[in-house]
Amino acid sequence: MSPPSLIETHPNLAETAPVALSYELFPPRSPAAAESLWTTIRELETTEPDYVSVTYGASGSNRDTAVELINRLLLETTLRPLAHLTCVGNTPEELAEIIGDLLDTGVRGILALRGDRPKDGAPPVAGSLHYAQDLIELIRRVEQRRSALLCAGKIAVGVAAYPTRHPESPSEAHDVEVLLAKQRSGADFAITQVFFHTEQYANLISRARRAGVTIPIIPGVMPLTSLRRVTRLG
Repeated sequence: MSPPSLIETHPNLAETAPVALSYELFPPRSPAAAESLWTTIRELETTEPDYVSVTYGASGSNRDTAVELINRLLLETTLRPLAHLTCVGNTPEELAEIIGDLLDTGVRGILALRGDRPKDGAPPVAGSLHYAQDLIELIRRVEQRRSALLCAGKIAVGVAAYPTRHPESPSEAHDVEVLLAKQRSGADFAITQVFFHTEQYANLISRARRAGVTIPIIPGVMPLTSLRRVTRLG
């Protein structure tokens, strides 16, 4: 399975980039939810998206259901899955095993994220990775080893970008420096967090390009179907 087509080559920044269509899927928590999800997946498949991303719960809480969903997507649909992976809650050795399992499944696209810190304030797992760029470097090392052994294809690695300041960041300029560090670590593209004003995305693009970020930055758009969701994202 090849990486998502929109990231196989970087577009000429002087030209208009092609529009990418993707969907984000949340692994189901019950048989009824799974049935409903798969009805939706069949409908979404007809729109021929560039890829679909599959979320990964905090500290890998839904790892098994996420892998099962990815497996079915690869076996039963024409969709290209992009697997979310967070470094919070796992050691580098555990993450390397998870990456290997995903690649064995047929995944060729991974969204590398730090992940949310535990809400209970629990200390991080001893020896765990602290930043998304550390996870990117680990993915590339696993890729290099597997390529030497199995002649495996390139893994497409995506990261998060922030149109508005990250809650733990001192400034938007710092966020761009972090994005640049992710690019240097081997990221192929970025997907933004949800934003509500187009100028926030435009300003991010302007700041990033001036700083030397050249990878595609895809806007993350979420349909707002309830006031509760708007409040939570605001």
